[in-house]
Amino acid sequence: MKSIIITGDDFGLAPPVNEAIVEAHSRGILTAASLMVGADFVQDAIEHARRHPSLKVGLHLVLVEGRPLLPAREVPDLVDSQGDFSTRLVRAGFKFFFRPGIRKQLAAEIRAQFEAFQETGLELDHVNAHNHMHLHPTVLRLMLQTGREFGLKAVRLPNEPPLRSWRASRKSLKSRLASWTLLCPWLGLMKLLLRRAGVSHNDFLFGMADSGSMTLDLVLKFLENLPGGVTELYFHPATRRCAEIDRTMRDYRHEDEFGALTSSSLLEAVQAAGLRRISFSDI
Repeated sequence: MKSIIITGDDFGLAPPVNEAIVEAHSRGILTAASLMVGADFVQDAIEHARRHPSLKVGLHLVLVEGRPLLPAREVPDLVDSQGDFSTRLVRAGFKFFFRPGIRKQLAAEIRAQFEAFQETGLELDHVNAHNHMHLHPTVLRLMLQTGREFGLKAVRLPNEPPLRSWRASRKSLKSRLASWTLLCPWLGLMKLLLRRAGVSHNDFLFGMADSGSMTLDLVLKFLENLPGGVTELYFHPATRRCAEIDRTMRDYRHEDEFGALTSSSLLEAVQAAGLRRISFSDI
């Protein structure tokens, strides 16, 4: 039987995001959420999660495009003059490899975020990283090393099958193939490290190439092109626009993604296909 994990990212970013994730779980098909423990509205998200214990919650590590949980003076090589993480992902990746002392700062910030999640009292369903930065070997190794102490059992594998993804969207075949080819060695290393650590992961994922555009029509086509095994589909839903969303995701179709997740047509399609809806802890 094919299994699907339906995840909402950026839980805690803003009230419209929190509301959308909870509603998409209670009256839609969403099974899991990834919590940003340093976000402005994380406490609101935690309260929502406590009222809906069937919603599985994981940690969404933020090491780029955000602010650290630790004071900026404790992670000076990770932040700019304003105390913000870098928005230049490739440059940040090179820094993680080559800047002296940065590993210690990364380890401290990762630990702080795991500790913050533990303090919520929520069970840790999974861990992933904002902008898939856990594909970076340095980040992944530190995440696994620290996560062992906090009950880490499952991690998102950002492995989007390019041809199946293209068959659904009929957009950007070359860029999908190029992206997958570029990531393939890192995905192989990631699988190896996860296996050695005894950490579970999904087999495939949809939502990378179409991030912010997971509309009902597209998701229905993804369901028609699902490979075998466990596939995660991840979303960025919101009930309405707000400043926190527009700051970094102005072009995302958050409300359309929320509409897809709560559509009776999508639920019927999942049921008709005999798909098993699970969370990471069920792998």
